[in-house]
Amino acid sequence: MTSTHEQSPKTAVVTGASTGIGEATARMLAHRGWTVYAVARRADRLEALAEGTGNIVAVPADITEDDDVARLLATATQGGGIDTLVNIAGGARGVDHIADAKTADWEWMYRVNVLGTMKVTRAFLPMLRAHGEGTILNLTSTAGLAGYEGGAGYNAAKFAERGMTQALRLEEVGNNIRVIEVLPGLVHTEEFSLNRLGDRSAAEKVYAGVEKPLTADDVAEVVVHSVALPHHVNLDEIVIRPVAQAANHKIIRSS
Repeated sequence: MTSTHEQSPKTAVVTGASTGIGEATARMLAHRGWTVYAVARRADRLEALAEGTGNIVAVPADITEDDDVARLLATATQGGGIDTLVNIAGGARGVDHIADAKTADWEWMYRVNVLGTMKVTRAFLPMLRAHGEGTILNLTSTAGLAGYEGGAGYNAAKFAERGMTQALRLEEVGNNIRVIEVLPGLVHTEEFSLNRLGDRSAAEKVYAGVEKPLTADDVAEVVVHSVALPHHVNLDEIVIRPVAQAANHKIIRSS
């Protein structure tokens, strides 16, 4: 891939595409005519997402594994390359205070949110540079803006991912790569709180009484809008919360 003219301007890799915001983003981009390489570990969910669309390519992969990332890059290269990388894969585990922190949970959060994002970005940077008008969007979190009790491990991972994103923007501006950060607050998705807490009733309590939490589609709409803007327009960072959430710790709930 050596010039912009050889590359479709609407081709993206979307990680974390088997559920939640990643799935909604892949679906929305495809609906708008993009070719999407949908990446996640669960092949069955990716195949269901791709079925009938014609422009979603399912790529089962673990973004923390070097061999899987290399295979993803090879698949995208064989398909003609991409101009947009959307790093959505991530997640949280546990709500322990630091005094009770579980090392395995912290290591998992750092590996997925930070190292996985780094590995995929590192792999695709040469392609995005060669394109001439590349875009990278990293989905972080308002957990990367302020710490909160019980959030230290996730805070640490998202602060790190946010710092990496800011550095990337500075490093790649000379290559005309646009770097966007979207930072969602309270989003009611199928699996995020369930994976974090391990119990469905506890997960539902996170959203209890909040009249209108964000949905995966709400966030995907912002992501898609950001990457679809003319390339010279860079929405550097976008914080998106429901109106009921004025800050991480300030949420209005009905009685």
